[in-house]
This record gives sequence, C-alpha cells and structure tokens, in this order.
Amino acid sequence: MESKQVKLEAAINMYSTVWNKVFETRDVSHIDEASFDSQVIVVTSSGNITGIQGFKDYYAGYFSGFSDLEVEIVEVVAQGDRLVKHWSLQGTHDGDLFGIPATNKRVEISGLTWVTLKDGKIVQEQDFFDNYSFLSQLGLIEQ
Repeated sequence: MESKQVKLEAAINMYSTVWNKVFETRDVSHIDEASFDSQVIVVTSSGNITGIQGFKDYYAGYFSGFSDLEVEIVEVVAQGDRLVKHWSLQGTHDGDLFGIPATNKRVEISGLTWVTLKDGKIVQEQDFFDNYSFLSQLGLIEQ
C-alpha cells in the first residue's frame, strides 16, 4: 500500500506535468481523460464549466487572448485530495479574451488555484486572483 506521502508526491507530479505541458506547448489536447475526470469542473464567476471539452475551450480562450502568454507554476502543495497551485501569468492582450477585444496592454498577475482530485484525476479547479488588478492592467477600469 502506497504511503500518503507517495500519493501526494504522485498527485503533485501529475498535476504539474500536465499543466506545464499545456502552457509550454499552448496545446490543450493535454487536457484529457488520463489526468482529468470526464466531468471536470472549472468554477468561474460567470458559472461553472463542466467536461473536458469545456475545460479545453476555457483555457484555449487565454491562448487566443494572449499570443505571448507565459504561465509559471511557482509551487504546488497538497493534502489529502486537495492541491493548491501558486502561479504567475504574464502576456500581452492582443486577441479576443472571452469577448473582450484586444487592448494590446501587458498584464502580470499571480494567483492560486484550488484543485480537487478524485482517484488520481483532476475533478475541479477554481482560480483566485486580483481581478481588479487584472482589469486595471487591461485598461478596462481606472486604478
């Protein structure tokens, strides 16, 4: 029987590996049933997005909004069936971003993602970041 520590390390490795592949290659095809539950949920302020295709479409939206998007996973910590990812993001908003036309502004933000796992797969993610700062950097609200 695997120890809890070995399971946690395997979960962190799986999670970091899949997301590093997605962000380094800009290829959402790495979001698949090998690492994600078929009914994976991304929790957003405008409503939950369910399923692998919805998850792919959501993250593809960032790639279309930022042609030079760079995302760094700063650290991932785990306990039980939960992970927390600390990340930083930077890029130039030079394309459509979820209906927001390009502003050609550069943004730099950091945040956390709360992740739930089940049977070694990602079943839910929710990002937390300073949306006010993000929208201010895009020039959409005054500072």
